[in-house]
Amino acid sequence: MPKSLLFEELYRFDAEYRVTTPLVCGVDEAGRGPLCGPVAVGAVILDAQRPIEGLNDSKKLSEAKREALYDAITQTALAWHVALVPPEVIDEINILQATHLGMQQAVQGLALAPDVILLDGNSAPAFLRPCVCVTKGDAQSASIAAASILAKVTRDRHMIELDAQYPQYMLAQHKGYGTKLHYELLREHGIQSFYRKSFLKKSGLV
Repeated sequence: MPKSLLFEELYRFDAEYRVTTPLVCGVDEAGRGPLCGPVAVGAVILDAQRPIEGLNDSKKLSEAKREALYDAITQTALAWHVALVPPEVIDEINILQATHLGMQQAVQGLALAPDVILLDGNSAPAFLRPCVCVTKGDAQSASIAAASILAKVTRDRHMIELDAQYPQYMLAQHKGYGTKLHYELLREHGIQSFYRKSFLKKSGLV
């Protein structure tokens, strides 16, 4: 079966960097916007000899597809790590700085030191390795797409675990985002320690 056009484009983007920098690391986050839970940041160094079909921006994939790709990525990548930055840190240093911290932690957690870091977006923290910001990178780079999937799946699993402890908030359904239902449940049950209080100041709930 021929590979998809997206597959070819994603891997071609990374291949251009591997000419001079063999270990290419993709970095992406999940969960900057929710009212609660951590922000998750994934870092992945894919094995160019073991390409993965189906990679894409995690938001464009079904939950089942993300889960399947998570397994494929973690089983074949040369190195990978996901960092979770908790709500209390987000409240203390703001979401942008917390995301930057998570990016640094995710790269530092890799078993291999990358030669270059491809980062989704246009804002990057200080790294010890060369870093390239890629606008809409999860739709351009296989490595960034893989990182977005690891971050999304890890964070969703964390929210499902919280849901088991606090079923009254229905976290497994909305994953912590500020839906109408979520705000209604917050007004009924109050705020727990895993909420980002800085995100709730305008709501009158804190």
